[in-house]
Amino acid sequence: MRKHLDDIHVDEDENEINLTPMLDVVFIMLIFFIVTASFIKEAGIDVNRPDAPVTESKPEDANILVLINANDEIWIDRRLIDPRAVRANIERMHAENPKGSVVIQANRKSTNKMLVWVMDSSRNAGVYNISIADQR
Repeated sequence: MRKHLDDIHVDEDENEINLTPMLDVVFIMLIFFIVTASFIKEAGIDVNRPDAPVTESKPEDANILVLINANDEIWIDRRLIDPRAVRANIERMHAENPKGSVVIQANRKSTNKMLVWVMDSSRNAGVYNISIADQR
């Protein structure tokens, strides 16, 4: 038996998908993830970079240049220095020139641990004017 097209009655409401419950679930999950997310400020060091290029310093205001190479070796005044002797060397050089500041040139492959070690040693030596320069 053949059915006529008029006999086939398709209900339009049955073919529609109701998206409201799915959107409700998505919004509830979004609220859940926002509420349970932890907002933690990580500890770090604030670095103040100069806006203008560095100018030539006067000889009486000469800076103490500390170089950290890729192997984490510390060089001060073109001499290889043991990390434990950084403070003493900076104290000596700062006593010779009290207006000078410490400039640290760290290689990109050096570790942050060594950079922080030199910065802490400088502060322990009484020098609080510390700058970080990029090694060219």
